[in-house]
Order: sequence, then structure tokens, then C-alpha cells
Amino acid sequence: MTLVLATTLPGEAEIFASVQGEGPSAGVPCTFMRLSRCNLACVWCDTAYTWHFDGDDHPHRGGETFARIPNQMRMEAAEVANLVASLGQQRLVITGGEPLLQAPALIRVLDLLRSRLPGLFVEVESNGTTRAPPPLDAHIEQYNISPKLSHSGNPAQLALIPERLRFYAADPRAWFKFVVATPGDVAEAAALVRQHDIPPDRVFLMPEGTDSATLRQREEWLVPLCLQHGFRLSDRLHIHLFGDERGT
Repeated sequence: MTLVLATTLPGEAEIFASVQGEGPSAGVPCTFMRLSRCNLACVWCDTAYTWHFDGDDHPHRGGETFARIPNQMRMEAAEVANLVASLGQQRLVITGGEPLLQAPALIRVLDLLRSRLPGLFVEVESNGTTRAPPPLDAHIEQYNISPKLSHSGNPAQLALIPERLRFYAADPRAWFKFVVATPGDVAEAAALVRQHDIPPDRVFLMPEGTDSATLRQREEWLVPLCLQHGFRLSDRLHIHLFGDERGT
């Protein structure tokens, strides 16, 4: 069984050790595993190389499409598990793309890892449009759900599915992270929180941006809005530390 992964270089899977840069686990040492493919197409996506391949006519602000072969690779589940285990971290962050699209292969990888890394903590980053099947869900200690607001360019009927939002709102393992670029985005997020009974203390607002100056400027007006709504603020530590680079 194979996983389809993003790459840092052609033929090199984007599996690496670092610290988590966002959300409730920011600063925690972990292994990252970035999968390829997504069911949404955000105009500001900073990992467009996982889905915006040549021939894809979805708009993206960068205007660039990516050749599939150098930016996507397949690996057997056992090979993936061996690589993750070799990095020696007790937390695994599975990201994308949309990782839940590859549930069957992920189940196999995690089955193998549980025997290699006792006590492994598994964190999954998802756009919240789909659910993990029970055998995969049983492996997951934390969901980082990032619903895509209207400024992402995705139709609401695809990106904001009421049943899915309510499902994750009721799961204490799920944290919500809204990417925002303007105060209007915060108002939209706050309306979704109220509408779907999402606990405000499990909500992060994170500025959209891929450079430190943009993040800092937006955080200045985000702080009072977090205070107003009772939300948390998420920075993007990896941007400050490494820039907008793969494998960080």
C-alpha cells in the first residue's frame, strides 16, 4: 500500500524533523509528513506544490503551476514508517494537502509505527471537509481543523460543510485554526463559531502570510479581536525561523 507524498527535492519525500510552527502544539518537537493532493484550492495556499499541478486551472495568487513528477512521489507504507521512526520523535504531524484523502495507506503506516514508537502522539492537519474512518481515527490524538473562509476562493458548499463542522466541534481532540487576512475574515470566523457551536477556547486565529513583516502587521490588529471573541492567536514560527521553505 502506497502513500502519495509531497517532495522537498525530486525523489525526496517531505518527511522531516522540526518544531511545530502553528496552533496548540507550536514549539513542540515533531516529525512532519506532508502528503500530496487536496480537495480544495485556496488562492493563497503556501503549499500549492501539493495540488496545483500543470493543467490545473484553479486560480492561485502566485500564478505558478507545478510539474507533477518532481513534486509528488509514491512510497510504500513500510518505507514511510521506517523513515518516520528513524527521525526518533514522539509526535508525528500529518499534513498536506488534505491528508485524510489517503486514509487507507495512513492506517497501514500508523499500524506499523505503533510498534516502532511506543507512545507516539499523532496530530493531523485537515481542512475539515472529510472524516477519518474509525481505524484511522483510533490512531489520532489531535486534529487541527482549518476551515477555509470565503477569502480562500473555495465555494462554501465545498469548504464549509455544516455536518462536518458540528462533528469536529463536538470532538474534544479537535482544535480550529482560521486563516485570516482582514478583520472581515475574523467576523466570518466568529459567525461560524456561533453557528456550529464551536468552543471559542479551541479556536485560533492565524494571520495569512509567508513573511515575518506581514505576519507581525496582521497580528497587531488580531490581538484585540482575539480578546474580543475569546479566541487564541497562532503565529507561524517556521516562517520567522526558516522563511517560506519546504521541509521546515
